[in-house]
Amino acid sequence: MPYDLPLPKKLKAEGWKVKIREKERVEAPHVTVMHQAVEWRVGPGDKELLSPPGGRIRDIDCAVIKLIEEHWDELIEVWDEKSPENPVFSAEDQDDRDE
Repeated sequence: MPYDLPLPKKLKAEGWKVKIREKERVEAPHVTVMHQAVEWRVGPGDKELLSPPGGRIRDIDCAVIKLIEEHWDELIEVWDEKSPENPVFSAEDQDDRDE
């Protein structure tokens, strides 16, 4: 089952969603941000847009970006739980982050 980051009612009503989908284990780790028919993929490790798909990051509502940033650790944990064979950070990367 996909993971949905809880969003305030106002953002949901505007058509925003932030998900970690199922069955994307072979792709680079990412969070999918959706606004109606437009999608962006944001890498939780480096916080960069991935492609395809992908629009401009400035087109994502500031409140959505803020919520994602506030929940990076949670999103990384969820991705790693869903895709343990394709974690956001390898053990080596994690050692570098801890230093």
